[in-house]
Amino acid sequence: MVNIKWEELGFNYIKTPFRYISHWKNGQWDEGQLTEDNMITINEGSTSLHYGQECFEGLKAYRRKDGKINLFRPTENAKRLNRSAQRLQMPAVPEEMFIDAVKQVVAANEEYVPPYGTGATLYLRPYLIGVGPNIGVSPAPEYLFSVFCMPVGPYFKGGLTPSNFIVSEYDRAAPFGTGAAKVGGNYAASLLPGQHAHDRNFSDCIYLDPATHTKIEEVGSANFFGITHSNQFITPKSPSILPSITKYSLLYLAHERFGMEAIEGDVCLDELDKFAEAGACGTAAVISPIAGIQNGDDFHVFYSETETGPVTRKLYEELVGIQFGDVEAPKGWVVEVETKVKS
Repeated sequence: MVNIKWEELGFNYIKTPFRYISHWKNGQWDEGQLTEDNMITINEGSTSLHYGQECFEGLKAYRRKDGKINLFRPTENAKRLNRSAQRLQMPAVPEEMFIDAVKQVVAANEEYVPPYGTGATLYLRPYLIGVGPNIGVSPAPEYLFSVFCMPVGPYFKGGLTPSNFIVSEYDRAAPFGTGAAKVGGNYAASLLPGQHAHDRNFSDCIYLDPATHTKIEEVGSANFFGITHSNQFITPKSPSILPSITKYSLLYLAHERFGMEAIEGDVCLDELDKFAEAGACGTAAVISPIAGIQNGDDFHVFYSETETGPVTRKLYEELVGIQFGDVEAPKGWVVEVETKVKS
């Protein structure tokens, strides 16, 4: 058994024994394999190093009460990876190959899947990068696809505890750019504004639409949602927002499980008064309640600076309950991982 204090985990890299790796060359992927080596060696001319030709995903494995392990909507991650790959002129990773790789990594590192009830999960990071000898601005001659994992705690400190965010003057992505793709450049661009937010004791920044700077788009590396006083679930809609699997799951649950009107639409910065509650959501963040938003000299508080709103909590419990196998999942949302150790 591994010696880890599961309840004390943060969101940090931990080396686990096995990861999956596959190479694309001459128009096809090889069979792929598990390896214990957590270092990769690539050519100095690799497009991923110079031109940002790379994308990645994030998903989790959850230990159920009966000891078995769930994946949450991994096919959606496979589809999103391939949409990102298409945007950057990289070869698609077949969905069955993606799912198999994830399952292999979880099964091989089963002892690192945190126990049920600790609040921790096994985070998986699939990534796809352009490699090989290349110096011109053109797609790479070869590609590498890999999946590694580590046990993690909550992304935002405090878990389901409200925190404050600040509107950034910086743009996360450009109109008609790569905002809807999960590519590293979007995150590199967020480091400076994120640091500015942290320096002022905010959890992260709020990014506005790059065209008009009047509408909320994203919350750091997570999606925004708001609960109106009339019980609507509203989340921003824009071609430059990363399509969060968690967000679309919450849209479905809000409507189908709780009878709320679920809307993807504009969230105007000057209309925050219509929201009784607000939050950030994503695979890493799950749901992080937003206490308040600082916009210039104005500070807008939603439900409370110290307590999570009742609708946000209800949605969180439903989503997490599904992920950990305590609540019945919509068809196809949960995939069980077969492991060598039988429960």
